Amino acid sequence: MGTLYLVATPIGNLEDMSPRAIRILREASLIAAEDTRHTGILLKHFDIETPITSYFEHNKLNKLDFILEQLSTGDVALVSDAGSPAINDPGYELVRAALASNYDVRPVPGPSAPIAALTVSGLPTDSFLYLGYLPHKTSERHKRLQEVESQPYTLVFLESPYRIVEALEDILSILGNRRICVGREMTKMFEEYWRGDVNGAVEYFRSQPTRGEFTLVIEGMTTDDDEKWTVERLQNAIELELRNEKSAKDISVDLAKQSGWKKKEIYALINQNK
Repeated sequence: MGTLYLVATPIGNLEDMSPRAIRILREASLIAAEDTRHTGILLKHFDIETPITSYFEHNKLNKLDFILEQLSTGDVALVSDAGSPAINDPGYELVRAALASNYDVRPVPGPSAPIAALTVSGLPTDSFLYLGYLPHKTSERHKRLQEVESQPYTLVFLESPYRIVEALEDILSILGNRRICVGREMTKMFEEYWRGDVNGAVEYFRSQPTRGEFTLVIEGMTTDDDEKWTVERLQNAIELELRNEKSAKDISVDLAKQSGWKKKEIYALINQNK
């Protein structure tokens, strides 16, 4: 019986590929990859000629039986496009299926964008909450942020360049002006880490080209966040909600739950902004 290896691959810099990862990929009977073209470039660079098959979100159910069959005769290595597999990809379903079939599953540790950004953020690392990508829809993004606004743990999110400003605006509106580290293009040529507060991040990235994948590391709720919001923070939140064409009544109800202000006070501020 074979072993399923979860092999971490570079998130940018190919020098981060470990000798063990290269050996496992060479010795495996099959490599299951999220994107065979992307992984093919990696394999060519390291002169790895192991057969490769695709395993991604839209074919995961069809490929499970095939990969399990391959495990019956030899080792299979699972890789994602970058970083550690089974995080933000369907790899976890393959892991579950392999374990259910009594195959051995082992990690080959290596690069991971959330951990890399967390360690250089300057924010607490003793306890953190990783939440993957924020939802695409504004309403769902708000709901997700509201679910974690009272958590004391450092928060780690991923975000695409196409929604980074909108995401930061929503973070400012719901979580407040917390400390943040924004990692972009990590380990690549244009690697950047922006550190400051959320308000500053909004202003900075509004003026930047939308390039590269982002990792956001945000301060957890502190005791100061239990206090009533400042007028400035509340007005910023109102402006963002008005852009989403929400009614004054709905805005008043939603923000009253978060800000410590009364609904009638918020309603009055909304009318002043009109």
